[in-house]
Amino acid sequence: MNPVEVLVLYYSRTGAVARLARHVARGIESVEGATARIRTVPPVSAECEAVAPSIPDDGHPYAEIDDLKACDGLALGSPTRFGNMAAALKHFLDQTGALWLGGALEGRPAAVFTASTSPHGGQESTLLSMMTPLLHHGMVIVGVPYSVPGLMSTQGGGSPYGAGHYAGRDNDRPVDEVEQAICRALGARLARIALALKTVPAPDRSR
Repeated sequence: MNPVEVLVLYYSRTGAVARLARHVARGIESVEGATARIRTVPPVSAECEAVAPSIPDDGHPYAEIDDLKACDGLALGSPTRFGNMAAALKHFLDQTGALWLGGALEGRPAAVFTASTSPHGGQESTLLSMMTPLLHHGMVIVGVPYSVPGLMSTQGGGSPYGAGHYAGRDNDRPVDEVEQAICRALGARLARIALALKTVPAPDRSR
């Protein structure tokens, strides 16, 4: 069995999505032969001259395009921004045109996760917004099947589209046990599919 490395790439301003990322990573690493690489992206500044430090003061390292190119699978996380992904994550994805031209991510599995400050804060539309560029890259979208018990009982976050978390008005609501379980189930499923697809020959782009 060829080992796989799954990139967990996220943006988090208050820490809620970062907590989800760690649970998704635990799910990935619960699968034999799979490891998780957790990376984040810097915020987008309204001032064009502003430059973020190359290494964040704390938390996970910033992602580089090579992290995405080298991964065997991708878990993408963002807070909701009016039912859409955050600008910082969109900005990073907008820089992946060269990967798209070369089909570098084609046939690799990808999953998405999000957090919102209200129970109906646009989680599902945010998850769908993150899927769009992944589909353009030719990635294989991995969701959460209803065989995951918590999907029918969650009071916080989680849907067939991906894992979720209701963070509360002040972003201080802990990730509850059901949300954690959905994150781990999504990570494990992503890892298993990455392992299975690792044995599939790369698409022939010469035709």
